[in-house]
Amino acid sequence: MMKRIFIFSTLLLASIFSLQAQDIPEHAVGLRLSESDGFWAEATYQAKLSSDTRIELDLGVQGRNQFSALKLTGMYQWVFNIDGGLNWYVGPGIGGGLVNFDDDLDNRGDLETFGFVTGDVGIEYNFDFPLMISLDFRPEIYFDNYIEEDIIFNLGLSARYKF
Repeated sequence: MMKRIFIFSTLLLASIFSLQAQDIPEHAVGLRLSESDGFWAEATYQAKLSSDTRIELDLGVQGRNQFSALKLTGMYQWVFNIDGGLNWYVGPGIGGGLVNFDDDLDNRGDLETFGFVTGDVGIEYNFDFPLMISLDFRPEIYFDNYIEEDIIFNLGLSARYKF
C-alpha cells in the first residue's frame, strides 16, 4: 500500500512540475479588491523573476468607523499554464502594517503595528491586449491582536495592466 502511495505521489508531483509555464509579463500593475475581515483596496505590482516565477507586492488600505489600516504584502509565486492565456499560481508570502484605532475603542492606543504570514493560490487570465484579471485566495495568519481571529481568509479579485 505504501509503495502505491509513493508511486502515485511521485507521478503527481512530476506531472505538476512538468506543466509548461505561461509567458509571464515582465511587469504588471493594477488594483486588487478583497474581503478579509472587511473590505480592502490594494495597489498591486508584479515582477517576473524567471519563466515560471514572479514576485507580487500589494499595498492596501482599509477604513472603518473604529479604525483605519494600511498593510503591505509580499508574495513569491510559481505560475503554471492551464490553457492558452489561462494560468494558475501558488506561493508563500509575508506582510505587515499599521492600524490607527479610534481613541474611544476599548481604551486601545492610537497606532499599532501588525504582522502576518500568508499563502496564495489563484487563477488568472492574460488577454491578448495588456490586461490580466485574477481571482485568488489567501489565508492570513496574524501575530498580534489587531483582529479578533488569528486566521483570516482573504478572497481577492484583481485587474492589472501588463507591460
